[in-house]
This record gives sequence, C-alpha cells and structure tokens, in this order.
Amino acid sequence: MTTPSAGRPQQAGARHHGQWALGHRDPLNPNERFKKAEDPLLIRRRVEEIYARQGFASIPPDDLRGRLRWWGLYTQRRQGIDGGRTAVLAPEELDDEYFMLRVRVDGGQLDLTQLRTIADLSTRYGRDTADITDRQNIQLHWVRIEDVPEIWRRLEAVGLSTTEACGDCPRVIVGSPVAGVSQDEVVDATPAVREIVDRFVGDPELSNLPRKFKTTVGWLPDGPYETNDLAFLGAVHPVHGPGFDVRVGGGLSTAPRLAERLGVWVPLDEVPEVWLAVVRLFREHGYRRLRNRARLKFLVADWGVERFRQVLEEEFLGRPLREGPAPALPPVPLDHIGVHHQKDGRHYVGVAPLAGRVSGTCLAALADIAELHGSQRIRLTPYQKLLVLDVADPEPLVRDLRDVGLEAEPSSWRRSTMACTGIEYCKLAIVETKGRAAQLVHELEKRLPETKAEITVNLNGCPNACARTQVADIGLKGQLVAGPGGHQVEGFQVHLGGGLALAGNGSPGFGRKLRGLKTTAEELPGYVETLTRRYLAGRADVTETFAQWAARADEDDLRP
Repeated sequence: MTTPSAGRPQQAGARHHGQWALGHRDPLNPNERFKKAEDPLLIRRRVEEIYARQGFASIPPDDLRGRLRWWGLYTQRRQGIDGGRTAVLAPEELDDEYFMLRVRVDGGQLDLTQLRTIADLSTRYGRDTADITDRQNIQLHWVRIEDVPEIWRRLEAVGLSTTEACGDCPRVIVGSPVAGVSQDEVVDATPAVREIVDRFVGDPELSNLPRKFKTTVGWLPDGPYETNDLAFLGAVHPVHGPGFDVRVGGGLSTAPRLAERLGVWVPLDEVPEVWLAVVRLFREHGYRRLRNRARLKFLVADWGVERFRQVLEEEFLGRPLREGPAPALPPVPLDHIGVHHQKDGRHYVGVAPLAGRVSGTCLAALADIAELHGSQRIRLTPYQKLLVLDVADPEPLVRDLRDVGLEAEPSSWRRSTMACTGIEYCKLAIVETKGRAAQLVHELEKRLPETKAEITVNLNGCPNACARTQVADIGLKGQLVAGPGGHQVEGFQVHLGGGLALAGNGSPGFGRKLRGLKTTAEELPGYVETLTRRYLAGRADVTETFAQWAARADEDDLRP
C-alpha cells in the first residue's frame, strides 16, 4: 500500500485511511464517532455527579466501554465465563459490574505516601488486589463506580492520577527505574518525563489520537524501548555530548514491529518538544479508518523513517534535527534485581514479585519495611518488578522483604517470568495467565533448582501481546488447543528466541515460530523443562544465549 505524500490530496477513487491531515474528518468507525461526539476527558463530571450516585446500570455503552478508559477504567470480565466464549459473547454479556482501575506511575517513581495510598485503596476498594504491569502502572480490580470519585480524590491528593491511563491518548511514560541513582547513567531523564506529564497529560488537544500512544524516556536501555511508539534512549554525540537517540514505530500485538532509529540526537531539554511534535504528527497523519491499523507503527512502515523524519521536521518542528549516533547497548538485559550500588554510595535493592502479582497488604508491608531501613522511594520496573532506593545497609532489608514474599535473590525462573492479566479479569483473554505463571515457576524451581541460565518466559492470555510474547525467549500466546481425547483445553502457541537489541545477542527480532508448535497449559511445565535441558546440553558454550541456540537448533529439539 502506498500512502499519499503529506499535505497532498489522494487520487480520485483511492481508498483513504481517515487521516485528518488529508481532510478526512468524518468518523469511520464507532470509536472515532464517540470521540468526535465528545472529548472523553469530559466524562469525569458525569462519573462524579451521575454514575457514582446512580450506579453501574446508569452508564451508557459509549461511556462504559469507551470514554471511561480515558480515566483508567475498564470493565472487568464477568466471573465464570470460559475462554471459548471470549469472542462469541456480546460486550454486555462479558462485562462485570466492576472495574479494573489503572493508576499511572510515570517513570515508575513512587514515594512512600503514594505507595501507602495505593495500598489502602487496594484493601479498601479493590479486594486487596494489585498488579504491577509491564508499563510501570499499578492495576486494581473489583472497583465499583460508586467508589471512583473518592479513589480519584485520594490519588490526586498525593500527586497520582488515572488520567489517560487508557484510551486513544498518551499513555504512561515509561522511564528507567534507576533514573537519578544509577552509577551507569550519564543524564537523568526525569525532568523530561515530568515536563511531558505536567504539560500534556489531560490536554484536550492530544486526547483524540488514532490509537494509544506509548513512550519510553530514559538514559539506560532497561525497558522495552523497541516496542514503543516513541522512545528516547541515551546516546553521546561526538560534538554535543550526552543526549538521546530517537526511535519510532514500535508495537507488538498481532502485527509486531520494532521501532526504528530516526538517526537523530536530541538534548534533554528538547525531548518534550520532539515528543509533542511526534504526537501531533500521529494525530494528524495516523490512520483512523481501521482500528487494527491505527497504531503509529503502520504509518512508519508505509512511509519509512526517512519520510517520517522529513514530515516531522518540516510540518511539526519547523527545523531540522541533528544527526546522531546509535546508543551503546549492554550485553544482557538490565532488570535491576538484587543489590546494587547507587552513585551516592548508598544501595538500591530490586525484588521480584511473582509475575507482577502483589496486593494492597503486600504494598503496605513494603512501605513499612522500606521506611524502617531508611528509604522513602520505591520504583516500579517495566518487567513487573520493584526497587527500594537509598538503602545504607541492604542485607537486613533483603531479609525483611523476603518475609513478605518479595525476593531479592530469586530463582532464574521467578526473575524472568512475566504474565498479563489473563482470563481472571480481562475480557479479551482466552486463558489463565497469572496462576499459570505461578504454577510454572514453582514447578521449574523444583525440577530445575540449580539452573542459572536466564530464560525469559512471557505468558499472554490472547494474541494482543500485552506481556510482550514476541520478544521473550519463550513467548506463550494463549489459545484453546486440542487436549486429551481431542477436547479443547487451555494452551499456548509458542514463540522461541525473541529479544530486543543488545550488544551480546546480535540483531533483535521476534524469534522463531514453528508451524503447529503448541502446548496445553497442563503440559507447559514439562515442555519448558525439556526445552531448557536441551538448550543446556546443546549450546555451544556458556556464552551462547537461549535465543542464539533457538535460532540454529533443529526443529525436533524445539518441539515437545
């Protein structure tokens, strides 16, 4: 498909994609219609004055399954509906009368007052639920619409919000969880993250994008920068010094694509300006006809980065960007688990909850333990982990955290396993994920207790890849598969050897997807055990990663 040049009309008879820049303002799908009818941000007043007083039944469909997302609210899945009915039932049959509430934690940064507030909201209003997401948010469940105004009031009183935590708008800004404290960091990007959030989150000029817009801003490559719409990653210019490399057009789901370098260098103080220009470009030129082609990655794929940069500079920045070098990359992923030195001589400690599942009770205990050991700062990571900063003597902290299930010396399986929300709460899911991930970790810890190889295992409940299945060593996409006797049971399609760009593993990519490579959920621990044993026995030497081995292994070695 060829996209018309920016600013030029399409040829007569050509099928357009609903791009505003080309004059196509008529909504072409239900989502575009409800966004045009009213800015979704305006729904807050109705929540506070009508829905919270009159209850769930008073919420009309466009608000319930549409505009509420701009305030971090999704209806959660009605309990007891199996995965075989996910794509069959009407939305009103899948909806429970409770909500998932997503709390923005931009840059993953929390102080203890904020952490205690989230913990109390979880226990008071969310049945003690709390999940750390792989975008540094915290999600609560079982939230009633009647309680939402009070939840907002309490979050905002401590500097947190749910504004644009979901919806076709700028989502949470992912940042390095060790920004400002890492010995390896040259520039702390926190000021840029804060400026973007303070100036632009909740701005009605940016609240109607073609689809969601995901950003990462950080010096260190310790997040999934290549899977974002826009990423700023630390790079040193030979003349101008430290600044940021820029990548655009990443995203996974059913049409995965890794972000590409624009080939430019941006100083810290220009990051918000460039961010805004890219978002505006997406707003004006992004595709709005089909929802499944509305992410920025499709525009970048059709235009190419050269043309994208040209339009960005000429139409939205009004100036050229400086040419820039590629960033330096580490040989292995940075997850910050364990004890590490800070640049000020103190320590930070990274711990691994099991697949991001915590609770309000756990978070309250974490706050008390952190304070006891002299810390006032907690960080969330984009790998569903937690960090405690500013610790003088880390060993007593490590012991106390272990007592509440937060392990700073986890097994390789606990450390490297992630899972999305899954069928427990998500209306799109086909299979269970959090419980399966916990079962998998426990089984592998028993079967392979001495394994030191870091093999990432990402479980996703549906094809949408919220848990980044395509860039894991073992990526598991939930689906129904043939079980004993031919009956449909929960299972996974398997992707092998995916990963992001690192100095030690060659080119990034989505790994290997063999025809018919599936496993039932019950057989999953045995399959991962077998696969791991084959890798350990067949790798060329201890430096060969799982991804490198999987790329060259015989197909028979990758099958159950």
